[in-house]
Amino acid sequence: MAHIAFIGLGVMGGPIARHLSTAGHSMTVYNRSRSKAEKWAEAHGGVIAASPAEAARDADAVVSCVGTDDDLASITLGRDGAFGAMRKGTVFIDHTTVSARIARQLAVEAKGRGLLCVDAPMTGGQAGAEGGTLAIMCGGSDAAVEAARPIMQAYSKRIVHVGGAGDGQTAKMVNQICIAGVLQGLSEAMHFAQCAELDLDTVFEAISGGAAQSWQMDNRWHTMAKGEFDFGFAVDWMRKDLGLAIDEARANGATIPLAAMVDQYFSDVQFMDGGRQDTSALVRRLPKR
Repeated sequence: MAHIAFIGLGVMGGPIARHLSTAGHSMTVYNRSRSKAEKWAEAHGGVIAASPAEAARDADAVVSCVGTDDDLASITLGRDGAFGAMRKGTVFIDHTTVSARIARQLAVEAKGRGLLCVDAPMTGGQAGAEGGTLAIMCGGSDAAVEAARPIMQAYSKRIVHVGGAGDGQTAKMVNQICIAGVLQGLSEAMHFAQCAELDLDTVFEAISGGAAQSWQMDNRWHTMAKGEFDFGFAVDWMRKDLGLAIDEARANGATIPLAAMVDQYFSDVQFMDGGRQDTSALVRRLPKR
């Protein structure tokens, strides 16, 4: 069992840290809002740190799950950042969805300090974090990913080493581009069925076993039809992720017009006060008949 420092106890980080504690690891936790760390420690045990550096000191592994590039830079390279306190050979696992640029920057910083670094964004959403069934796409050296793997196995069902530093983040962008396209198609299909005055339950029965089937259809068709959009990954976060993909596409020369278009459609949902609703709220742009 390892001594793990966990930084960021939000809707994804909190459940992940719980799985690590349940697996028997010794936990030191830090959260920008101390009250959230106190609540987590009261439920699951462990030590509360006053800073990322304090959490990381003497840890065998440091795991982070924060919000943005700036948040990640702060908890790693800031004045009280974890990197300055970590021992040589310690593995840093970042589960934040951020730019490939900062993932590569952190890998360079880590190598210069004798640390191992893995960019490890996830898919599976809040339900996957709660159930310990996340799929994780990893960027980094073979040594770093293999050091991280035994820790990540506590809360995942699939761990794939996709390439070097930053490639985990780029693979997550691929994932989000796919989801955006599927959700737009699903929204238009439902709107079309309503305009044609078809029974939505019957349509689902007819098409969900064929080529049109998808995770989004299986899990969101009925709730979208009911106007229920409280199922985890928020529109605000999807816009952040699509923005990262669009920026990366500018850098690598990819053309992703559908992703750019759906990003703007998500901005319409934000304008409709749907920023905290889950991504299936995309259907709200299309009026019911």
